[in-house]
Amino acid sequence: MNNNLQPSTLELKPTIAVIGDFMIDHYLWGRSDRISPEAPVPVVEVIKEEDRLGGAGNVVNNLLALGSDVLVSTVVGKNSERLVNLLKEKNIDTAGIFTDLSRETIVKSRVIASNHQVIRYDRETKTPITSEYEEKILNYLNENIEKIDLILLSDYEKGVLTKSLTQKIIKLANRNNKKLIIDPKKDFSKYINAWMIKPNKKELSTAAGMEINSEEDLIKAGWKVKKELNLDFLLVTLSEEGMALFGDEYIKIPTIAKEVYDVTGAGDTVLASLGYYLSKSGDLRKAMNFANAAAAVVVSKIGSATVTLEEIEETERRIDNSVDYKIVDFEKITHIANDLRAQNKKIVFTNGCFDILHLGHVKYLQKAKALGDKLIVGVNSNASVSRLKGPERPVNDQYDRAYLLASLEVVDFVVIFEEDTPYELIKQIKPDILVKGKDYEGKTVVGSDIAKEVKLIDFVDGKSTTNIIKKMKNEK
Repeated sequence: MNNNLQPSTLELKPTIAVIGDFMIDHYLWGRSDRISPEAPVPVVEVIKEEDRLGGAGNVVNNLLALGSDVLVSTVVGKNSERLVNLLKEKNIDTAGIFTDLSRETIVKSRVIASNHQVIRYDRETKTPITSEYEEKILNYLNENIEKIDLILLSDYEKGVLTKSLTQKIIKLANRNNKKLIIDPKKDFSKYINAWMIKPNKKELSTAAGMEINSEEDLIKAGWKVKKELNLDFLLVTLSEEGMALFGDEYIKIPTIAKEVYDVTGAGDTVLASLGYYLSKSGDLRKAMNFANAAAAVVVSKIGSATVTLEEIEETERRIDNSVDYKIVDFEKITHIANDLRAQNKKIVFTNGCFDILHLGHVKYLQKAKALGDKLIVGVNSNASVSRLKGPERPVNDQYDRAYLLASLEVVDFVVIFEEDTPYELIKQIKPDILVKGKDYEGKTVVGSDIAKEVKLIDFVDGKSTTNIIKKMKNEK
C-alpha cells in the first residue's frame, strides 16, 4: 500500500490556494480550585493565553506542515490584526486578506482548567459578505491563477463562501483546468459543477435527503448527490469506517487508525493532505490512502494537530509491514478485492486449515503467490476445523493460525471463514486464480464456477499436519 511520492515529485513544492472562513482559536489556560461567590461557577486563574489559526486556517497549518506553499484569501473584520499576524508569523502573504470593519473577525475562545474545557464563547459574523468583497477575492485568485496548482475551499458557513462567490470560483477553476476540492457545509446547491466535494456521512445524508444506515444507503446517496451536483468526484469521510469515493466507480477504503484520542480538526487534515497529494499526482486511489494515513496520525494526537510527510510515510510503512492489517473480515476483503480488480491486479485465492504451519505449507503458498499479484488465504475457523477433522482439532487457535499466515511475506490478506467450504468467501472475492493441492486432481474444486482459472499445485512429499501430529503422538 505504499503511496509515497517519488523523490523527483517530492522536490516539487506545490502552491495551494485556501479560501474560506478563517478563524482565531483563542485559548485561556489556567487552574481552578474554587467556586465563585457570585454564581455556582468555577473561578479560573489564567496562567497562559494563546492564539492559533482555526477554521480554514487549520487547513493552512496542515499544508505548511506537509511542505506546501500556500496562498490565502478571506474577509475578516474588526481586530483582524491578530489573525493577520498569525499568518505573517508563518511567512504567508496576506495580500488576499480583506477587512470589512462592519464584521467581526471570528474568534472562538476556550477556557481550559486542569485540562478540561470549562466554557467556549464565540465572536463572529455569519451574514454573507457583500458583492464588493466577493470581487476582491475573485480578483486576487484571478491574478494568481497561473501559479496555483490546486484550490481548496473550506466552508464553515460563516459568510465568506456565498453561493455567488463559490460558483464564480468553481467556474474560474474549471476554465483554467485547476483541481478544486471543497469541504462543504449545509447548502450543497452552491457546489454545482465542482471538481470534488468532501462531505462526511451526516452531511451527505442531509444533502441526499435520506438516512444512511447501510453501505447500500451510502452508495445510493453518494451517486444521487454526485449526479445532482454534476461533480467529477465525491469523497465521503466515514469516521471509523474509512472513506468512500464516487467517481468513474465506487471505491471504499477502511480506516487505518488504531488509537483515536481526538477527532478535532481531522476533516481539515484530510482536506489538506488530499489536496497536497493531488497537486502532485492525479492518482485518486493513492491520494485517498495518503489522506487516510494522515487522518490516522492526527486522531492519535490531542487538539487540532497537524501531520508531517515523515509521519505519514512512517504510518504507511507500519501498515505495509503490519501483520494485523493483513487479517481482515468478509466486508473488508470484499472492498479490497474490488479495489484490486480496479487496479487490474491478478487475485490468487487458496484456503485450508493450516493447523500446524510447516515447510509444505510455505512452499505451497510461495508457488500460489507466483501465479498472480495478490494472494488471499481463507482459513477455516476453529468450529469449521473440528467439523472437518474431528473434536481433537484444531491444535492451534484460528487467530494464531491466521497470524502466522499473515506473517509470511507472500501472503497479502487472510480471512477466517466459519463455513465448511469457502464458497461464500470466493463469491465475495471473485479470484482470477483458485489454487488447491494436486490431491484435488479429478475432483470438483469448490468455487471453480466462480474463479476464472483453477491451478493445482504439488505438495512437498511427507510434509503434512497429520504426519506431524502422528509423529508427536508416537514420541510420547
